[in-house]
Amino acid sequence: MQAFFRSTKFRVILSLLMAVALGVMVAAVSHDSTSPLTKAVSFVVTPLQSISASMQEKLTDFQAHFRSSGAYLEEIDSLHSEIESLQSQLVDYEKTLQKLDSYEAFLDIQKSNDTITYCAASVISRDGTDVFNSFTINKGSADGIEVGMPVVCGKYLVGSVRQVTPTSATVHTVLNPSLSVSAYEIRTGEEGFVTTDTASALNGQCKLTRLRNDTSVGSGGIVCTSGLGGRYPRDLIIGTVESVHNETTDISAYAVLTPGISITNILDVFVITSFN
Repeated sequence: MQAFFRSTKFRVILSLLMAVALGVMVAAVSHDSTSPLTKAVSFVVTPLQSISASMQEKLTDFQAHFRSSGAYLEEIDSLHSEIESLQSQLVDYEKTLQKLDSYEAFLDIQKSNDTITYCAASVISRDGTDVFNSFTINKGSADGIEVGMPVVCGKYLVGSVRQVTPTSATVHTVLNPSLSVSAYEIRTGEEGFVTTDTASALNGQCKLTRLRNDTSVGSGGIVCTSGLGGRYPRDLIIGTVESVHNETTDISAYAVLTPGISITNILDVFVITSFN
């Protein structure tokens, strides 16, 4: 029993009884027709009603805020969708711009050699396991594509066609050891053959071989197709000289080249179908 008198429950009951008694006393001295007990209960309940009303108002505000948060989330989702759409449009714009640049550069070549005919094509797949960066285009024998035809991007030599189906073709790039292109360095006029090996291809580079051991070719020189042999038109840019070294197997020298265009980023190309 003593424990009950010390408990919180007893204190709450005692507080309520005292509040009721106080209400009765206040009601007794008042002069209206309301009964003392009614006034006493009102004296106790009214503050509780005020607290309840306040809590209800806060709950209503919270619900309104919650609904507003939902509207904000919908607006954020809408903005995200709009951003994605704009980013997609920007990607399309950049691709179109690259294609236009490539067309303009290639048209300059065609102006200098009006015998060139070509077929425009797009890259549709790449072999991720091929260290020589071969790729497949969306044009084939049905479009007049044949094995051995040069492939360019703008004014840069990319490689040549190596396999053909009616609707597609595989292109071997200048980073493939199977290619050997007659070329010259434009400042010195010194000629050689552009090819590569696996180690160089892994570094994204090729070589201008068969140079004299006292070659004047130096870093920064530009190497272009020479047209010798009739397999490639003259003056397609192959790449830029990075360094020159002596061969270990003979008395010649070779220049290490970086291709003039990023092979792995090419999206559209031109296949040269004929030229003189």
